[in-house]
Amino acid sequence: MKVYNTLTRKKEDFITITPGKVKMYVCGPTVYNFFHIGNARTFVVFDTIRRYLEYRGYKVDFIQNFTDIDDKMIKRANEDDITVKQLGDRFINEYYKDADNLNIERATKNPRATEYMNEIIEFVETLVEKGYAYEVDGDVYFHTKSFKEYGKLSGQNLEELQLGARIDVDNRKKDPMDFAIWKSQKPGEPAWESPWGMGRPGWHIECSCMAYNLLGETIDIHAGGIDLTFPHHENEIAQSEARTGKAFANYWLHSAFVNVNNQKMSKSLNNFFTAREILEKYDADVLRLFMLSGHYRTQINFSMELLDSTKSALDRIRNSINNLESLLEEVKTEKIEENEKEYVKELDKYKEKYIEKMDDDFNTADAISVIFDLVKDVNINININSSKEIIEYILELIRELGSPLGILQKYEKGSLEEEIQKLIDQRQKARKEKDWALADKIRDELKEQGIVLEDTPQGVRWKKI
Repeated sequence: MKVYNTLTRKKEDFITITPGKVKMYVCGPTVYNFFHIGNARTFVVFDTIRRYLEYRGYKVDFIQNFTDIDDKMIKRANEDDITVKQLGDRFINEYYKDADNLNIERATKNPRATEYMNEIIEFVETLVEKGYAYEVDGDVYFHTKSFKEYGKLSGQNLEELQLGARIDVDNRKKDPMDFAIWKSQKPGEPAWESPWGMGRPGWHIECSCMAYNLLGETIDIHAGGIDLTFPHHENEIAQSEARTGKAFANYWLHSAFVNVNNQKMSKSLNNFFTAREILEKYDADVLRLFMLSGHYRTQINFSMELLDSTKSALDRIRNSINNLESLLEEVKTEKIEENEKEYVKELDKYKEKYIEKMDDDFNTADAISVIFDLVKDVNINININSSKEIIEYILELIRELGSPLGILQKYEKGSLEEEIQKLIDQRQKARKEKDWALADKIRDELKEQGIVLEDTPQGVRWKKI
């Protein structure tokens, strides 16, 4: 298996610290709002990578944190006139609802930063004692120049980073690039007692501490969105390696952005969508298939038209599954026949190719293409003369290849018929209201799925072609 490592900027053989086990930490949400489709892609991508590692036989210890204390949370809590804890409790619950609906598997543990306050304070104390951090008026800063390898993840030296960074001017700092790992309490803010007075942790120290306490000094995979590479992950490396003197993570994985209608997602552009909004219109398989249709390191463009196209593509697979399940009830031959045994070997090649694609830095785009090729092959070669055994084998194979992608698992026979009937009813309503354009559009959509409508005196009938 090959994995692209942001740290080395190349694909590397994936070798775990402990054979057969993966220690994986993924930066989770700051819980002050519903997560948007950009967050959703990150969560889906690393859920898929975790699923695939498990599919390949690894035991994965998967940690995804909740940032439940930071500036955004304090601001939102004040606006809503509630405590930061109440805000965190609410949106952690909302996260689970949306993540469950998106078929994202629960993490081994979802630690909250506020649960690790004693450990964070101990972490900061160690950095101060070792000379990597210093205190000024109750604030504690990490001194970046004390960590000689600072900038190795983003591939720039300190001077280059300083030129390109937005830096808060603070004359109390030894260097403009130094960052806060403990912040003194401001009026109205929640705070914890510490050796430096009442205060709260900086954002970067939270993840370093939770990863250290739950997974150990060195982990296999640290992951998150590409926007976290600098400064968040860069600062995590500095803090963690300064404390332990050991590599923090052996592989750094980052997922690319989602643009909306070829523009950066922004509330000001009115192109901002939460995952919940999209899941009200499309099922989880559609959204997951869309998110995984590009390689995770490649930026993807989001639009309703593209989602509609993804839905039509997914329906082709579902239609094939439905046809296979219908055939199971009609075919007469139970056991696989001699001439089918060679075909089984051909089918197994799709699984081999799928694994080959996914082993190459989790190339979901090409793996999905393999599933479509398999379905196309099956549609041509399986019919009423096939055996039940080979049809059952194919159904299991399609579901098996869908499993690491988190799709095609909840499909039940009859759901396609219900969906077709729903579209027919919508078309009938459109015709009644003389909305011929919509009626034609629905008819064409069904035709793309291999469904032909017949208008009869007894009503609309449909058949597969």
